[in-house]
Amino acid sequence: MNWDLHNPHTLDILVRAEDIDELGHANNTVYVRWLERCAWEHSMSLGLGLAQYRELDRAMAVLRHEIDYLAAAYEGDELVMATWIIHWDKKLRMTRHFQLCRKSDGVTLLRARTTFVCIELSTGRPKRMPEVFIEQYGKGLTQASPE
Repeated sequence: MNWDLHNPHTLDILVRAEDIDELGHANNTVYVRWLERCAWEHSMSLGLGLAQYRELDRAMAVLRHEIDYLAAAYEGDELVMATWIIHWDKKLRMTRHFQLCRKSDGVTLLRARTTFVCIELSTGRPKRMPEVFIEQYGKGLTQASPE
């Protein structure tokens, strides 16, 4: 794949019949689910899953999605979603870049940026990142920013 940045965390995706909408292609809400799944898998690979979130009473919650839908995906398409942590302030916010490509021709179907904010699970309010978030998410930080 022609990735926007080096060393992505990737998720393989097979477009299923239930992903298809009335227009005959993958529905835009399905893409959002794929973004979420890819981000979760990357977080878990860095040692930060739901169990750690609950133990720390902290989580990274979506504040904003910016999505560019560039081409459609169809039933049976094999896709690869990539993500990189491209920015964080080591306090409250973290930004991920995403790129979705079709395996058969390498076409980029989507680019997205998601901004996350650290919250306290028990209150839902913004709360400073615990040290373990800074340590673990720091391992996933990509230095270069996409254009």
